[in-house]
Amino acid sequence: MSESSADLERIRRFASGDAAAFEEIVRAYQSRIVTLCRYLLGNAADADDAAQDVFVKAFKSLKNYRPEATLYTWLYRIAVNTCIDRKRKPFFFSLFHADDAGEGADAAFPALRSEDPSPEQFIESQQISQEIQRVLKKLSPKLRAAIVLKEIEGLTYEEIGEVQEISLGTVKSRIFRAREEMKRALIGGREQNGPRAV
Repeated sequence: MSESSADLERIRRFASGDAAAFEEIVRAYQSRIVTLCRYLLGNAADADDAAQDVFVKAFKSLKNYRPEATLYTWLYRIAVNTCIDRKRKPFFFSLFHADDAGEGADAAFPALRSEDPSPEQFIESQQISQEIQRVLKKLSPKLRAAIVLKEIEGLTYEEIGEVQEISLGTVKSRIFRAREEMKRALIGGREQNGPRAV
């Protein structure tokens, strides 16, 4: 049974009064929702609280769920809105050189995809992460959510549009603007701090 089919069966059971069906939904998606909240909020305690809020809201609203969007996308939408409402600062993720074409920018966040970094690469990634943490504070919550969903969660533009309830063009615009603002801030910070020793 596919994930979508399993979700629809759980929702049908929940609507029929089977409380265990919702527990299965939580088990299926809790890890992904907590991870998303950690990227958006910046620490485990806030993320755990937010994730709990997400599932409370989902429990109350599941009767209104419509299968036009997957359950996964529907939960992500609740999570993003919950984190934005909390108006917290996100923690870091690594931005390098993003391809402005967007969808094909697989190399935009190589630090997240690399395995077994050398000590030099690890130190460099820590330095970059500190810079990223600084520039992320300057992004609006909507831009921050879009870039996290794209580069951390790996959602497509279409899925991000469903999560944020915006058009495809707006998704692309937000991701482009987020990358540009982060690049400008990173370049400005490096110019102020001077060249890095090698």
